[in-house]
Amino acid sequence: MQTIKGVGPVLALVILLETGAIQRFAKAGHYASYCRCVRSEKLSNGKKKGENNAKAGNKYLSWAFSEAAHFAVRFDPKAKRFYERKRRKTNGIVAIRAVAHKLARAVFYMLRDQVSFDADKLFA
Repeated sequence: MQTIKGVGPVLALVILLETGAIQRFAKAGHYASYCRCVRSEKLSNGKKKGENNAKAGNKYLSWAFSEAAHFAVRFDPKAKRFYERKRRKTNGIVAIRAVAHKLARAVFYMLRDQVSFDADKLFA
């Protein structure tokens, strides 16, 4: 977990302890949703039909991935390039949450496959 630039021992421990057993999540999208890194809204034919429960999931993982995203943008040039590209299209909050979503998906695969972080795969 500490192979992600900017994630230290405390942040890594929060992510590991709040995640629990990674086998309980079928896909990376389910884990990202549990981490509150995705939007909760219902769309049909391009029209917004309502919002789901935005408070579902783990608020501590949401905080941890937001912090990890801020540090990744600060210390990893590839993450910074991705963040800047997103920020040009939207605002800074949406861009940092996009980085957090990418990190959540990466952590899912890191924990499931027991591999280290590879920024080339994530921000390619």
